[in-house]
Amino acid sequence: MTTTPLRHLAIIMDGNGRWAKQQGLGRTKGHEKGAEVIRQITTHCANHCDIQSITFYAFSTENWKRPKAEVAFLMKLLERYLRSELPRYQEHGIRFQAIGDLSSFSTALQEQIAKTQEATQHNTALTQVIALNYGGRQEITSAVNQLIAQGRSTLTPEDISHALQTPYSDIDLLIRTSGEERISNFLLWQLSYAEFYFSPTLWPDFTPKELEEIINNFKQRNRRFGGL
Repeated sequence: MTTTPLRHLAIIMDGNGRWAKQQGLGRTKGHEKGAEVIRQITTHCANHCDIQSITFYAFSTENWKRPKAEVAFLMKLLERYLRSELPRYQEHGIRFQAIGDLSSFSTALQEQIAKTQEATQHNTALTQVIALNYGGRQEITSAVNQLIAQGRSTLTPEDISHALQTPYSDIDLLIRTSGEERISNFLLWQLSYAEFYFSPTLWPDFTPKELEEIINNFKQRNRRFGGL
């Protein structure tokens, strides 16, 4: 049985498109439903006694390969989501943070991200991190280049950890929905000692009840971190 609490949860949200297809809907409807589930899961975690941070993989560096119309919709959906969520963030004490290369986004979206981060920076119940235009290899490369630019010639794992965009904690539990079993260049450094759970549920059907079942499964695991 695990002796360490679940402080940092990460989720690869997969299955929006397949869910929409099953419903006879366009892919954009799947993304809209997926955004509602982010809201539900985040609010649930804000009231959880252990969880301090939850990181969602929303848009990878590879997702630009998707059809332009779908990418444009996702950008507008994110902007609307952040604008509408601000009152909920404040009500539940949720701090919002974005990680990834935001420079490729529109000025309006960058401004909305910055506004939401600033408005919620003092909230302490939960940190919600959304990975946008994010890649794990790119994050590590950027951190190392940053340290080299500072004149560092020898680095420790601690140096790199503190130079990453998510330095506050490693991941305790990674969940990926839709039955896929890979990490897709997500938080490669931070997942070093994480527990993994692959759910067959498509993301739009994922619920706080299933999350609690997965957390209970996590609590039954023996996390040895290389020891006996």
